[in-house]
Amino acid sequence: MVAFANCEGGDLLFGVKDKTGEILGLDYDAIQQTSRELGNTANEQVRPTIYIQTDVVDVDGKMILVATVQRGRNKPYKDLAGHIWVKQGADKRRVTENSELLSLFQDSGEYHADEASVKDTSVRDIDTLALDRFFQNVYGKPMTEFDVPQDQLLHNLHITDSEGRLTTAGLLFFGQRPQQFKPMFVIKAVWFYGNSIAGTEYRDSRDIEGTIPEMFEQAMMWLKSCLRRTQNGQSFNSIGQLEIPETVLEELLQNALVHIDLLKTAAIRLMVFDDRVEIVNPGCVMGGHTIDEVKLGNSYARNPLMANFCAKTMPYRGLGSGIPRVLAEDSHVEFIDSKEGNQFTVRVNRPLAALEAGSSTEKAGSNDEKAGSNDEKAGINDNKAVSNDKKAVSSGKKAVSNNEKAVSKKEKNEQKLLAFCKEPKTLSEICEHLGMTDRYKVKKRYIDPLLNKSLRMTEPESPKSPTQKYVAI
Repeated sequence: MVAFANCEGGDLLFGVKDKTGEILGLDYDAIQQTSRELGNTANEQVRPTIYIQTDVVDVDGKMILVATVQRGRNKPYKDLAGHIWVKQGADKRRVTENSELLSLFQDSGEYHADEASVKDTSVRDIDTLALDRFFQNVYGKPMTEFDVPQDQLLHNLHITDSEGRLTTAGLLFFGQRPQQFKPMFVIKAVWFYGNSIAGTEYRDSRDIEGTIPEMFEQAMMWLKSCLRRTQNGQSFNSIGQLEIPETVLEELLQNALVHIDLLKTAAIRLMVFDDRVEIVNPGCVMGGHTIDEVKLGNSYARNPLMANFCAKTMPYRGLGSGIPRVLAEDSHVEFIDSKEGNQFTVRVNRPLAALEAGSSTEKAGSNDEKAGSNDEKAGINDNKAVSNDKKAVSSGKKAVSNNEKAVSKKEKNEQKLLAFCKEPKTLSEICEHLGMTDRYKVKKRYIDPLLNKSLRMTEPESPKSPTQKYVAI
């Protein structure tokens, strides 16, 4: 009963031979006695109490007793000796690993891995630029303008714990190098030839790392580079529409990043085949929910703190609305929830693959006819090419002029920055001196290109330290 309650529930049959399944049946007195013993066991020998339902079923004139144990809401359940049992195939086994015990607490909502502290971290591991963008976007002002000490403010937002260590969610959203502490939190992306995961050749393979917003952005860019675009009735000058709607890719990627099972040491897998895209996520559907419930928008937040940060920093909206939005796009999406492997797979078909396969034969027949007319068009194209060359020369002159202006402005700002940094200056001071508010843009456009050439950091061992300053060489 404990094993059933700690897993997905199950039935106990009385009056059936255990090894052979032969129906033996029970008489009235045996049914009454067994029912009483079951009730007493569930109340007195299990902690917390398990509530069971019993039914008598007639099988070919023989009565058997069926005791139904529901999936428990207060995991983990134990016997009187304090042993925790779970189902394993047709049998049961004791839980001995701490990670599996935490998983039971997580499934009941008593524990959230994203709130756990990360050993050996501190505020020095925070990316101050990412934190600044968060405060500016969410609260409309920098962190320094709050009438609360910084360490208390970070603790109130659950970015750090009471001892100043980063929480797992704080690290994954605002850490300088999250994979230094969580090496398995990566997206392993592979673009295969063909349609088999067993293939030995691939077009591209990479590990996508960084914070969750950075990983989401990189993964989206990578997916767009793998997928085709179609004109789909748009003007000739349009870039075309992705064969899989961008909304679908965004929602599925965000769900994978936010709902990952942090207790399972496995990476998110993003695989592109000729006929489909697959996202394999560590962690099956939680809270006893089914795929059908998920499709209707019923959600269970495995990592509520990460979901909260995601809703404030990315297109993620939460509320269980992501999957219904995916299904509304009619994108031929398949959801596979594997309890045994503790993973959730989303498979999205690539419609262009089927269309191209069907039309390839027709195209082959018409290619010979087109070949004859191509020679005639070639002569006309030569005349047009001369005209286009003249236009290109004019456009080129304009482009050179615009480029010269941009370079001139950038050089002036660089000279202004270097003159200002004769004494060590912080990023905020440099932004104020240049009259710019976007700290991220100033660092990427002006500071990073000058580093180790004409500018150096005062704390090179901690590039994103909140006390970092820059000085001219």
